[in-house]
Amino acid sequence: MSDAQNLPSNGLSYKQAGVDIDAGNALVEAIKPAVRSTRRSGADAEIGGFGGLFDLKAAGFVDPILVAANDGVGTKLRIAIETGSHSTIGQDLVAMCVNDIVVQGAEPLFFLDYFATGRLDVATGTAIVEGIAEGCRIAGCALIGGETAEMPGMYSGKDYDLAGFAVGAAERGTLLPRDDLMAGDVLVAIASSGVHSNGYSLVRKIVEISGIDWYLPAPFDERRTLSEALLTPTRIYVKPLLSALRAGIGIKALAHITGGGFIDNIPRVLPETLAAHVELSRINVPRVFAWLARVGGMDQREMLRTFNCGVGMLCAVAKDDAERLVTHLAAVGESAAIIGELTARTGEPVTFSGSLVL
Repeated sequence: MSDAQNLPSNGLSYKQAGVDIDAGNALVEAIKPAVRSTRRSGADAEIGGFGGLFDLKAAGFVDPILVAANDGVGTKLRIAIETGSHSTIGQDLVAMCVNDIVVQGAEPLFFLDYFATGRLDVATGTAIVEGIAEGCRIAGCALIGGETAEMPGMYSGKDYDLAGFAVGAAERGTLLPRDDLMAGDVLVAIASSGVHSNGYSLVRKIVEISGIDWYLPAPFDERRTLSEALLTPTRIYVKPLLSALRAGIGIKALAHITGGGFIDNIPRVLPETLAAHVELSRINVPRVFAWLARVGGMDQREMLRTFNCGVGMLCAVAKDDAERLVTHLAAVGESAAIIGELTARTGEPVTFSGSLVL
């Protein structure tokens, strides 16, 4: 008789401890069509193995530099959880990663997700992964794997958390920012779709102050409920920017305007000798930011350091190419405008003139 046969049994199972292996397997089966829909050259987008594969040669790269990024969605998840609206949060997850890759001039190639919850609900998990797949399709990258962790005792009720991991590549010598940035280069802003995925701890505090129910019409968008408006997914800029780069338009640097807003993100791509000057009156500020500023009693500097204020991506471009870039972006469905320029740095790395039109 083996030692295993001699072990006492108390009748407990993993499922009784709160982990349902069958639900996990059911989720994998349910999401396979969404995952397959993200196929691209270099990846067959099948899941179920121990790791995902990607063939750089099949994707057309000759001498690639790999670029990796990871991120989450932050407390925007609380709105999705509290309202049971999970269909768009996956796009946010992808956007936060792939937008950070394209700002370095790289093409996002593949994506993996991490979904952790206290109790796995297959319908919720499927909605989330279908949103992730939609984000991957928009970005042109393959969803090649992920991890679903059911952890009772770590998460309560319907709570869950998401993390994303993306890898991209660029041919050697093409990475951004370029080393020829100079005073006189122009700043072109690409419009955001709204608040995106930063500042939601403050957003939720402002909603609490306002006393408005999630299911009532949004004060800044009467066509949608407050939750629908605030769950508008983060815009993904990958394909428009890659098309502009491949068209030879003189983009020298890109800044993804996320947490830290203008003040903290723009200096990340500038040399210490240069500053960015932004003319605030040129920014088309969506109504949601006016509402947040008014109800939250926020001053302009706090707005500019917390939110994107209508600018999801900022491009530094040679002056002679600025109008060409705006026209190109409009042709591929993006709203863009010239909002400033680079100057010699004599003080703060980002300076402003005028005021946001709130």
